[in-house]
Amino acid sequence: MAMSGGSEDGEPMMEMNTTPLIDVMLVLLIMFIITLPIPTHAVKVDLPVNDPRNVKPPVDPQKNKIIIDAAGTVSWNGVPVDEVTLRTYLDAAAAINPEPELHFQPDPAAKYDKVDQTLAVIKRSAVTKLGFIGNEQYRNDF
Repeated sequence: MAMSGGSEDGEPMMEMNTTPLIDVMLVLLIMFIITLPIPTHAVKVDLPVNDPRNVKPPVDPQKNKIIIDAAGTVSWNGVPVDEVTLRTYLDAAAAINPEPELHFQPDPAAKYDKVDQTLAVIKRSAVTKLGFIGNEQYRNDF
């Protein structure tokens, strides 16, 4: 009966066992990967400096109003805003204790898509006090 690797006359195997060598190399590779420093990237941005005495806070602690006009412009307390700024204001309003009321008033001629997008932004924020105002303008008297 012959064993694999040796000759039939009983001579010892002359090949080196590479399994432990591969195991040691893999352990060393993992050690080198773990000890690599984490790359940090910094982007320097010059932020505008505002005078705190002249800046009115955009979030009223009592109530805030979102208006969508017929052209589809979204306004926060009378100031036109984009979706990112609206979300920032909504998050800031939700963080106030007690949470201020949020009044939502779309124009009857505003496109449904824009109203739906704005409601989706409101829903994704943490606002819990939402009220629809001016609903009587949608009533059809037949």
